[in-house]
Amino acid sequence: MADLIDDVRSNISDRAELPGMSLMEHLDELRKRLIRMILFLLAGFGVAWLFRVQLVNYLQKPLTDIGLKMTMTHPTDALNLYIKASVVFGAIIASPFILYQVWLFISPGMYAHEKRYVWPFMGATVTLFLSGAWFGYRWVLPGAMVVLIQEMGKNFTHMITIEDYTGFFLAIILGLGICFELPILIFFLSLFGIVDAKFLLKHIRYAILIIFIISAVICPLPDPISMCIFASPMLVLYLLGVGVAYFVHPDHRKRKELKS
Repeated sequence: MADLIDDVRSNISDRAELPGMSLMEHLDELRKRLIRMILFLLAGFGVAWLFRVQLVNYLQKPLTDIGLKMTMTHPTDALNLYIKASVVFGAIIASPFILYQVWLFISPGMYAHEKRYVWPFMGATVTLFLSGAWFGYRWVLPGAMVVLIQEMGKNFTHMITIEDYTGFFLAIILGLGICFELPILIFFLSLFGIVDAKFLLKHIRYAILIIFIISAVICPLPDPISMCIFASPMLVLYLLGVGVAYFVHPDHRKRKELKS
């Protein structure tokens, strides 16, 4: 633990030697980046709004595949659904541009050799999120609809409201999309010397426990087999993160520079 603290302190002290900006310059830069992110988000919303009907059909497909449709309980439900779908899909469309603005804000505090990670970072972030969302849409949601409605709810009358279904849909899609960002989190923790591959492997049993707890919370199906299927991609991503941690940790980079 003492060695880990020393590594973090050393990394922070080295970074403090980078050319800095005043507080007002930081605030001005933050304001500029936030304005641009909002503009990109509005542009993404505009594009998604043009295809709002197709997006809602896409959102409702796991339900229509079993012969059901969402039910309106308020006159504004359809409008709210179109707006919500356009906001979510617009944010996904704009995410590469928004992430680039985030990178531009933090890049002045990074070394030149760290800045080369910008494109792999952006590509991996978007790809992992979309992979998690697709996994939820392609496998988790259809399975949940079959088990929860056709099997467990076969003796009941179904009235799936717009609000309930969209909340359920977004919880799974966004939850899995965020969970699939685990290698990115490990990447940054390793890049700044907070964790390394040895630490992650040493505590893998705790990581497995946490992953299964998260799976139990967000998995819509009650059986343990579904929970294991839900957790398996996150376990693979954790092991991928271990490999990432090995290559980007400062100690590995220093050894590589000494050899070269």
